[in-house]
Amino acid sequence: MENPPEINAAELSPALWAYLGDALHELAVREYLLAGKKYSTTGALHREAIRLVRAENQARLLQLLAEEFTPEEKEILRRGRNQKSGHIPAHTDPVTYRHSTAWEGLLGYLYLTGKKERVKSLLAKALKALEKNLP
Repeated sequence: MENPPEINAAELSPALWAYLGDALHELAVREYLLAGKKYSTTGALHREAIRLVRAENQARLLQLLAEEFTPEEKEILRRGRNQKSGHIPAHTDPVTYRHSTAWEGLLGYLYLTGKKERVKSLLAKALKALEKNLP
């Protein structure tokens, strides 16, 4: 795979950061589940992945990890949360959706600005927090 083209995160909207962040979160969840070796079928893996990537659980991460965010990251979260969306999925409410978009936006922004270790760190903490705090 070739090196990706240089992308200036500052030139993109928070919605585009979230587009990338959604993929980063999904990939981290799938890797986490495979590494845990608790699931023997793809169906079981898929059900657990859906549980961990739900908008409600992504939004919950903003509370669970609140102490972890730097001032810069809090500003990125604010921008992501305030991003207007033309479409709110039927399975969630607008506030939850905006918070989950903020989480995804932060991941995408950090990735695009070369802070990949920070992305890994936040995702690891997020997955531990979800496992600890979900029924």
